Parts: sequence; structure tokens; C-alpha cells
Amino acid sequence: MTLEKQLKQKTYYEMFINEHENIHPIRVLGVAFQEEAEKDLPDLSHIRFAQGEVYFHYKDFEAAIFKWENIINELEPWAKKNTADAYYELGLLSTAEDIYCAIETDNSTLNTEVALQLLSLYIERGKLDSAVSVIKKTIVANPDYPNVTEIARTFFEEQQDWNNAIELAVNEVRRTESLDWIDIIIAYVEKGVTNSFDPSYFTEALILLFGLDKEKFEQLVSALWNSYKNEESYLSWLSEINHLLLNLDLNRKDDWPCLSRFHKETYFSLIDGRYFIKKIQEFIPDLLTNWLRLADNKNLVLSSAAVLSWNELFPASISVSVVNEAENLISITETDMDELEECLTLFDSIMNWAQAHDMGENNRVKWLVEQLIDFDTQHFFITGLSGSGKSAFVNTILGEDLQDSPTSSVVMFKDSEGVEITEITDREITNLEGFSDFQERMDRRRNALEAIIEFRRPSAFLQENRVAFIDTPGLKGSPHYDRSEVLKNLHVADTVLFVLDANASFTDKERVVVAQIQELAPDIPLHFILSKMDTIADEQEAIRIFDETRSTILAYLPDSKVFAFSSQYEGSPQLKDLKEFIQSIKNTRNIEDNRLAKLLFFIRTTIASLLQKRMDVENQLVESLRWNEEMMLKVTGAVNQLKDTEAQKTKAFMKSYRAFQDAIVMDISETVPKMLKECSVLIKEDSNFSKIHLELNDEMNRRLQNYLGQQVMPKYYRLLQEWIERCKAEFEHGQEFLNEMGESFNQMYGEERLKLECDFKVLDDWRRDTDRMTSSFQLDSINILLRRTPSQFLLKSAGKLFGALPQNKAMLYNKYKSFVENEDYAEAARLVSQQFFRPFELFEKSLERDVTMFFKSPLTILNRCIEEARSGIQTNEEMLNNMNTNPEMFRDPLTLFEVRLRQFEWMTVAGKGMQTIY
Repeated sequence: MTLEKQLKQKTYYEMFINEHENIHPIRVLGVAFQEEAEKDLPDLSHIRFAQGEVYFHYKDFEAAIFKWENIINELEPWAKKNTADAYYELGLLSTAEDIYCAIETDNSTLNTEVALQLLSLYIERGKLDSAVSVIKKTIVANPDYPNVTEIARTFFEEQQDWNNAIELAVNEVRRTESLDWIDIIIAYVEKGVTNSFDPSYFTEALILLFGLDKEKFEQLVSALWNSYKNEESYLSWLSEINHLLLNLDLNRKDDWPCLSRFHKETYFSLIDGRYFIKKIQEFIPDLLTNWLRLADNKNLVLSSAAVLSWNELFPASISVSVVNEAENLISITETDMDELEECLTLFDSIMNWAQAHDMGENNRVKWLVEQLIDFDTQHFFITGLSGSGKSAFVNTILGEDLQDSPTSSVVMFKDSEGVEITEITDREITNLEGFSDFQERMDRRRNALEAIIEFRRPSAFLQENRVAFIDTPGLKGSPHYDRSEVLKNLHVADTVLFVLDANASFTDKERVVVAQIQELAPDIPLHFILSKMDTIADEQEAIRIFDETRSTILAYLPDSKVFAFSSQYEGSPQLKDLKEFIQSIKNTRNIEDNRLAKLLFFIRTTIASLLQKRMDVENQLVESLRWNEEMMLKVTGAVNQLKDTEAQKTKAFMKSYRAFQDAIVMDISETVPKMLKECSVLIKEDSNFSKIHLELNDEMNRRLQNYLGQQVMPKYYRLLQEWIERCKAEFEHGQEFLNEMGESFNQMYGEERLKLECDFKVLDDWRRDTDRMTSSFQLDSINILLRRTPSQFLLKSAGKLFGALPQNKAMLYNKYKSFVENEDYAEAARLVSQQFFRPFELFEKSLERDVTMFFKSPLTILNRCIEEARSGIQTNEEMLNNMNTNPEMFRDPLTLFEVRLRQFEWMTVAGKGMQTIY
């Protein structure tokens, strides 16, 4: 045993035991101590050091400390360390820490042992930062010390200090090239604790591992790939790993199944529409290059097609040598890929993206694709010019007059156990209740071609022949109409049956249509039904027409067949012949490949239609913005016009109201003074002049009450009613104006949206209020002769003073009479007018508010339209701005879908020598 190992294990004392193994160490060392002490120059430090160890093992820590504190030779640093150990055992951690930290030595073993003790002490005291610091320094200073890295790893894991644990593992891989540490890193990655590290952190370890063990290399790369997949650093990882792989000597023969799978999954996830092209195109070429270099046999064709399709849409992004290799591999390599499933996956991705971006349900194309993958049924596309007998042909086969009028929509007749009729449009799928609903759809003309109707019913003919008939509206012979409307569903067909009228067969118009069909679908067989043969009376003439028609068709279309048909012939023999004809023309050759090509065609047309929809949406937004701006301008003008009308009406009503009110005031001011002066006749020479003023005042008030109640109030009531009628006429004129305005706006809106109805209840309120206020009037007594004017005061005083003297009555009579006849009653008239009109003051003040209430509803509706237009403008501007600012939000996903489409075309149609449908 080496000295350092004895010092570490505190077994240095065994050097003194030797042949005294049967004697207690304390006694042996005691004897040695006495013997050494008796020497002239004793050296007791070694023995004291050994005695301290024995005391320590027997847990006599104080004795051990006493011994170790007196060491002054080369063992002194170890003695200090042991002293600290003793204090540690005694629980005096602070003292132990101070001693550990005070030890200074060049001995790496001692330093490491001190550090490990400090690590335990710091952990126990909860000083974790200090613990981390001391163990990291120890690893740097003495990484090869036994178990030190394992102790560090255990400590970091217990503390869940994953950053330091990962750093330790990566550094140890670099230092030791140990696969055990690789396994530890893989475990950390799979645990999900490495995600916060930049992907480049592991590059050096990966390069090293590639040279050590390729299987472990693939395992670690796979673990890292999975760990970064859902992190923000995912794209950084892809860039880093693909750059790394490009610089490694990869060989497809080494077999990289996991890396091949990860490249495949990653490539398809990147082009599924979630990312902008500018974000991924910088590293997709590297990704595809690496995939081609390490693809397994199962994915070799797929990776080659991916390279070629990406290079087509982004030329020169991939090196020429890689493209050439891909072209070579795809031409010589067989694949067992489920092509149909892959294409359907692409189609579903496009549909899901379209739905998520408010591009409609696209039910028509979904339905068409469903028909394509029904390999048990062949689709016969029945077409012909209008009036050719096409509907009669279909009705005869189905054994029922299902169509008693020209076909307006595309209808697929299919065998089924029960009757089920479904209407499919882009927006919705509707189950029709029965034949009446179906016939109603057939009778319509508006937007009829936007729908496809699937008519499922029991049919022996369809079931036995395993076919479905796609009946179409009659063609017009117009190239533009037929191409864009009826024939756009042509590619769902496996065979075309063109119905001809035997009375005028294969006309120029029909040849034009046939040429269109061949141009649109050159791969679909085209055959003919010569209908209405029963209308030709002479049998020889019928045979001649049939032979001539067939010869003409064969000269034009050598592979086509012709079947003579009549709805009047006996059913069973004709159906038997027709069955043989159908079986002879059924297109069974390479039907799955043909259907796959059609599926790719519908995917391509769907991508194109979505791009067009995007343009349509932008155009609609521009038009909607312009329309809303125009409407807001017009409605704002209408609001201002309505407010002007309201103000004018209010002004006119107030003016007319005050005019007849002023007339009443004038009448009162003229009549009241006369009436009051006439009261002078009531004064007699024998009147009681001490009370005459009271009697006269009462009589004057009575006469005023009668005058106001019997003359003024009826006249005022009549004037009010006349005024209300005039207001009614004005209100009705205003309503007519608003009706015209609402009709004009509704025409612009294209719907009955505005109903600008005014509140005529205002007139009812006015009538009710005027009836109530004019039903009666009670004049409060007016002080006419009891006021304290100087003349009245003198006259009343004189009456009281001299009225009892007979000789003075003549004088008072003349004075009173003169006073009453000459008094100015203007103030009295004013008070009478004021009191008369007082009940009507609130009515007058509310007139302006009432006119406002009359126009309130139309004004509210118009203001709401302004707000809606303003909101529409804001929304449209935001959407347009977003579309124009980030056009790639819409364009990029569709471009990437096209990349995937071209990839499958490389793998399927082009790879098998089939013609691509465009």
C-alpha cells in the first residue's frame, strides 16, 4: 500500500505495528513514543500522527486533534486535514471548514481529498454554490482522481443541476472518449434536460463520436433531434446538424435507418404549410442532400423525388451532382411505397390548411377524390349536346323516369341498397328528402352547375356491371362554356359515353366537343351511344345511318365503339346487349395508376384554385373597402341631410307655433282693456265706495275667466289642432323623403336592410297633451284694482274716508267712473296672457326634443351604418395590409404543397412513364 493511500485511509499507523499485530495499536505506539523520546534528538511527529489516526478510528476525536495539532514535519498538511475531519465528525462544521480552507499544499491528492470533504461539508451546510464551485475546480485540477467525476455527476443529478451535469458529461466525452459518458448524455437528452443548450454545444462531441461508434452517433443524433423538435431552437438544430452531416463521410451502405426516418419526417413537416419559405429554404437543400446520402432502400426513391421536386421550384439551390444522382437513383430504384396513401395525405394536408385559413370547405373536390379511390366502381361520364336523348338513355338503364326535364346539375347515379340523394357544393353537403327535392334541383337554373348530386338507389344494371353513371347537362357546343362548366368534372371519369342523335349524328358541333374532350383528357377512352334509333321508320335506313356514323367516328377515332340505342326498344334484349357493350369498353387497364394520375391532377387544380381564391379574396377586400368608403360617404351625407331636415322642421314648427300664440296674445291685449273699462257701468252714485274697489276687482276677474274660458281657449285649441295637422303633413313629407332614401340605400346594399321609420307617436302625444291642457282653464285672481299705485291708493282711501257722507258720493262716483274708464290695463292684460300660456310652457320647450325623437330611429340606423362601414373599412384595411405585408403567409404554403405534388409526380406518373395531367 502506498503512503498516499495510507494517509487517505488513515492507516499510516500500520507502519509501526509490523510484528506486533497481536498487541493493541495504542500500546505499540505508546512504547514507540517512549523509545523515541529517550533519544538525544527525538522526532515524535510521525508517532503522534499515527497515534491520532488510532484515536480517530476509536472515535476519540479530541485526543486525535491533540496529537495532530503538534505535527511539525512533512505530515503537517495531512495532520491539518485529519484535524478538520475530526472536527467534522464532532459536528463542528464551521471549524472544520476554516481548517480545510487554510490548508496549503502542492500535493494534488491531498488537495483533492480536502475538496471532496469540503463538498460533503458544503452540502450538509446547504452552501450549494460553494459545493458546485469546489467540485468544478477539483475536476479541472485533477479529473483523473478516482471517482471524482462520478461523485460530481451524482451531486449534480441529486441537485437537478442539469446544466453542470451536461457540461460535465460533454467535457468528459471530449477528454476520455468514453462511450459510457455518451450513454449518460443520451439519457440526459431523453430526459429532456438538454433543450436549453444551443444545438452547436454538442457538435464537437458528435464529431468525435462519429469516429468512435456510428451506431451510438445515430442514437445520440436521434435523441437530440427528438428533444429539439418542439423547441424554438428547432430550426437552429436542423441547420447545425445538416451542416455537420455534410462534412462527415456518410455512406448509405452503413445503414442509417433512424437518420433516414428523421430526415423524411422533418422534410415533410417543414413543407406542410407551417413555415415561410424564406425561413426554411436556407437549410432544406442541405437536409435533402443529406437525406439522399443516407436514405435507406425504402426511402431512396422518395428522397430522390424530394431533391428533384425542390430543385424544380428552386433551381440551383441543390448542387448539380446531387440532382444528377437523384435522377439516376429514381430511374433505377424500385419502391414499395403506398403511393395512394401518400397522395391522400398530401390532399388532406391541403384541405386542412384551406379550412384553417377560411378558404371554404371545398366539398366538391373532396367528393371527387372520394370517387377516385373507389376502385370497385368504374365511372362512365355521359355527355352530349342538348336534345340528343341523353336523359332518355339514363332513364331506360335505371328503369325509371328519374329525369323528366333537362339535366341542370352533374348527377352521379350509383347502386345502393336504399335511396339516398345528396347535393354537394363547395360550401355544404345537403341530404335531399326525396325525389321531389331532387326534381326541384333539376328544375332550377341559377347556380345549378355549382352543385353535384349523388343519387344512390338500387339498380341491377349498375350493380352487375359495377359502374356508376355521371350524367351531365347537355352541351351547347360553345368551347368556353363547355370547357369551363360541364367538362370541369371530366377527370373523375374512367370512360366517356358521348350520346348522339341518330337524326343528325356527329355534327360539326359534336366534333368540336369531342376535340375538347380529347384535349382535356386524352387518356380517357371515348365511345358513343347512337340514340333515338326508333325515330327512323325504315330498318334499312337505320342500319345505313348506324354504319355511316360508325365509319365516320372510326375514321376520326379508331379506338372508339358505337352502340345503337332506343328508349322504345324492348328492354331486356337491349339491356343485355348494352351490358356486353359496357363490359367491352370498361377501362380496366392500369386503373389504379390512372386514378392516381387523376388524383394528382385534382391536387394540382386545387392548389391553383386556392391561389385564385387568394386573389379573389384580395380583390373582394379591395372592392369591399371601396364600397364601404363610398357607403360611409353617402350615409354620412344622408345623416347631415337628415340633421338639416330636423333643424329646419324644428325651426318651422316653432315659428308657426309662436305665430298663432302671438295672435292670441294680441287678441288678449286688445280685448282685456276694453272689457275692464266696460266695468265702469257697474259704478252707481249709491254704490258703497268704501268697498267698490273690491267688488269691481272681483267682477273684472269673473269677466276675464268667462272670456278666457269661452272665447280664447276654444280659439287656441282650434289653432293648436290646425298647427298639429300642418306638422303632421310636414312629418309625412319627411317620412316620404326617408322612404326614398332607405330604398336607394337598400338597392346599394342589395337587400332590405334599412327601414327608416319615424316615430309618429309624437303627434299622438301632442294631441293628448293639447286635449288635456285645453279641457279647462281656471284663472287665478288678478289684482287689478287692489294694487298700490298712487292713484288707486288715493281713490280707495277717499272712498273709505268720504264714502259715508252723502254730499261726497257724487264726487266719488265721478272719480271712480273716470278712473275705471281711463286706467291703463296693459299690465293686467300681460298678466292674463302670462297666466293663460303658463300650462303650455313645458309643451313649447319640449317641441325641439319631440322633433328630435321623431327622427331619432332613422338617425340611429344611419349612424349604425356609418359605424359598420367604418368598421368594415378598418377590417378590410388591416386584412389587405396583412396580405400585402406578408404575401408569403398565403403563397408559401401553396408553393410547398406544389413541391410535394411534384415529388409524387416524379415518383408515380413520371416514374412509370405515364402522362402527367395538367
